[in-house]
Amino acid sequence: MAVLLQHVVLHHLAVACQDPAEMERFYSKYFGFKPARVIPIDKGEIVFLRCGEMRIEFFQAKEKAPVAPAGGDGPWYPGFRHMSFKVDDVDAKLAEMGKDAVITLGPFSFDAVIPGWRTVWVSDPEGNIVEISQGYTDQT
Repeated sequence: MAVLLQHVVLHHLAVACQDPAEMERFYSKYFGFKPARVIPIDKGEIVFLRCGEMRIEFFQAKEKAPVAPAGGDGPWYPGFRHMSFKVDDVDAKLAEMGKDAVITLGPFSFDAVIPGWRTVWVSDPEGNIVEISQGYTDQT
């Protein structure tokens, strides 16, 4: 008997944050996200932003972070280390971001692995690590 597999797509990344409005501004301004839906809950709201088929969902944090925000390319304990966005030119993106580009690591060139692959890691307004990368290609 054949098993029919459903098509699966990453739908969204949920982020609890202290200032959802500032996070919405950052991801809209620098990574092309647009408002997709606002859902009222309790005494607040859930804000969905969309860029293509990817969405980020912002919740108002209800607790303080148990550890300080990670630096570098993200934490090494279990969990998500960072999210990544592919751009045409890392330097141009950093210039566009100006003072909002809080670099935590890099930029680095990984030409020895993939010619033209270049990456930098920055912190979003709440300390989450965001990788900005150009030139990555999958292995053939």
